[in-house]
Amino acid sequence: MTTTSRRTALRLGTAFTALLGLGGTAAAQEPPLLPVSPVTALRPDILMTGAINRDGVDLSGDWTYSKDLYQTGKTDILGWAAAPRAQRFRDVNVEAEEGKNKYTFFEYDMDRGPHMTLPGAWNAAEPELRYYDGLIWFQRFFESGPLNGQRAFLRFEAVNYLTEVYVNGQKVGSHEGGFTPFTFEVTKVLREGKNQITLGVDSTHGEHTVPPKVTDWDIYGGVTRPIRLIRTPATYIDDFYIRYTEAGRILATVQLNGPDAAGKPVVLTIAALKLKATATTDISGQAQFDLKAPKALKLWTPDAPTLYEAGLTAGEDTLTDRMGFRTIAVKGMQVLLNGQPVFLRGICLHEEEFGSNPARRIMTETARALLTEVKTGLNGNFVRLSHYPHSEVTTRLCDEMGLLVWSEIPVYWAVGFGDAKTFDVARRMMTENVLRDRNRASIIIWSVGNETPSTPARNHFMGTLADDARAMDPSRLISAALLVHKKKVDGVLEATIDDPLVAKLDIMSANTYTAWYGNDRLEDVPPQRWKAPVSKPLIFSEFGADALAGYHPDDRRKYSEEFQADFYRATLANADTVPFLAGLSPWILKDFQTPRREHPVYQKGWNRKGLLSETGVRKQAFAVLSDYYRAKAGK
Repeated sequence: MTTTSRRTALRLGTAFTALLGLGGTAAAQEPPLLPVSPVTALRPDILMTGAINRDGVDLSGDWTYSKDLYQTGKTDILGWAAAPRAQRFRDVNVEAEEGKNKYTFFEYDMDRGPHMTLPGAWNAAEPELRYYDGLIWFQRFFESGPLNGQRAFLRFEAVNYLTEVYVNGQKVGSHEGGFTPFTFEVTKVLREGKNQITLGVDSTHGEHTVPPKVTDWDIYGGVTRPIRLIRTPATYIDDFYIRYTEAGRILATVQLNGPDAAGKPVVLTIAALKLKATATTDISGQAQFDLKAPKALKLWTPDAPTLYEAGLTAGEDTLTDRMGFRTIAVKGMQVLLNGQPVFLRGICLHEEEFGSNPARRIMTETARALLTEVKTGLNGNFVRLSHYPHSEVTTRLCDEMGLLVWSEIPVYWAVGFGDAKTFDVARRMMTENVLRDRNRASIIIWSVGNETPSTPARNHFMGTLADDARAMDPSRLISAALLVHKKKVDGVLEATIDDPLVAKLDIMSANTYTAWYGNDRLEDVPPQRWKAPVSKPLIFSEFGADALAGYHPDDRRKYSEEFQADFYRATLANADTVPFLAGLSPWILKDFQTPRREHPVYQKGWNRKGLLSETGVRKQAFAVLSDYYRAKAGK
C-alpha cells in the first residue's frame, strides 16, 4: 500500500483502515480528535438574513464564460502567479488592447466568449459540459448609480463549489460550499455607471471537500441560484431570529450591522396580531424581544399553515418576512407538533426540476410542481431535502404549503472526518444553513449527515455539528441518517441501531434497503425486527428500489414497476410492526441524475428509485405509498 493510501486511511478513521486491510489496533491508527472553536466564530461577517425580501438588482440572465480546466487564470506553471494574459478577472477590454499593439496577445477574452444563462448548472447548458468538473469563469456587466451614503452588497444564493468574486478587477471575496448563501460588500469597489463582475467557479471535489469527491448525485457545477446587487442604509438589519416557545411566548433576536448599530431602537410589528414592541440594541448592535403571544395567534400546522407578516424597523432600514409559529419536540418515542403527536408522512427529494435535462434551476413554479406531488399526490406532510440545503424558494414554499422539512448538510459517506479543513468547512455549512432558515416554521429537523461510518473521528466530527446546530437553534430537533447493522436471528432479520451518535440526536433515523441491496428477498422484509438501545423515535429516512417507468416484465423482476411496488408493500408492512417508528421518508420522489448509475438499459445515468420518472410519470409504487399515507392521515 502507498504512503498516500495509508494517510487517507488514517484521516478517514478505523472503519476505512480495516477496509483497506492495514491491520493494527484502532488506538494506534485513529487520529487525534480535532479541536473545537466556538460556534460564534463560524458566523459570517455579513449574514443578510431575509435578503430574498429586499429590493435589489437581479443579475440573472446572460453571462459569458471561459473554461479553465488547468486553472491558468489562477496560477501558471510551478505554482507561479497567473500570467496577465490568462487572468480572466482583469478589468480590461481585450479586443481594444490587442488593437493597440500587434505584439500584445491574450489567451482569453471574456467579452467575446460563449454565453450561458444564469442561474443554472453548466452541465445542462451545453453537451460538452455535461460531465465537466473543474473551473469556469463567468462575467457580465451591470449599471450602478450613485450610492449617496448607502452600502452595496452582492448576494449569492448558491454557487457550486468554490467561488472567487471580482468586481472591476478587484477580488471582493471567496466562498466554499455549493448550497448555502454568501454575501460580499462591494461599496468601495463599485463605480458609478458600468461595472464588471467576474466569478471563478470551481466544481472540483476532493479529500477536503463537503461532500467528498464520490457521491450518488450529479455534479451540477456553476451558479445554481440567483445573484443580486442589494443596497442598504449605512446601518442595516443583518440578522433576525423569531420563534415561538412552549410557554406561549414570542422571542426575537435582531442584529444590526453598521456604524450606528449600538443604542438603536428596533421596532417589531405583526399587524395581523396587533402586536408592536420596541427594544434597544446593546453595544454589539443586538436587540432582544420576549413577548406574550396574543390569544389570536394561530399555530402553524401542515393542515393549516398559517403565516404572519412580521416587520422590523431600525433607523432607515425596514425588513419584512412571512413566518409561522409552532413548537416541535420529542417525548419518549413520539414527535410532538404543537404538543400533539404527529406521524411524518414523507419522501426524500433531490434539488432537481422535472425534465430530461435538469439544470437545478429551482424557481417558484418548478418547486411547487415537485412539492404538490408530495402534498396532494402522496398525501404527505413531510419532505427530507436530500442531501444538502435546498433553495430558499423551496423552504419558503414548504412554509406556505404545509410541509414539514428535514434539512441536511452534505456530510456524506467518506468525508475527511479527521481532517481539520473538512471539519471547518462542514461546521461553516451547518452555520450558514441554520442561520438562513431558522425562521422557517416548516423546518423541524437539522440533519448532520447521511450514511457515515462510525469511528471516533466521525463521532466527534458529527457530534460537534449536532452541538453547533443546537446552540444556534435550540427550537428544533437534530437527526442524521444512520447505517444499520443487520443479521439473521432464528431465521429472521434483525436490524440494530447501535450508533454512538444517537446520544447526540433527538430522532434516530435509519436507511434500510432490505431486498434491494444484498441477498435478502422480499419475503424477508415484513417480519424484520428493529432494536435500539434508547427510547427515542425512529424515522425510516430512506428505503426504495429502482424501477424504469413503463417496464412491466411478467416475472416482476428488479427494475420493474411491479418489483418496486412489491418492495414498498413489504417495507410498509414492516414499518407497521415497529412501535417506536415516528415517520417515513422513502427514497425518492423522482428519478435523478447520477454518474454512478450506468446500466445501459434501465439507468443510463439516472437513479431510478423515484416514484416518478424524471419527467413526472407516476410509477405503480406511487399509488401504494399514497394509499398508505391516506390511511395514516385518516382520510
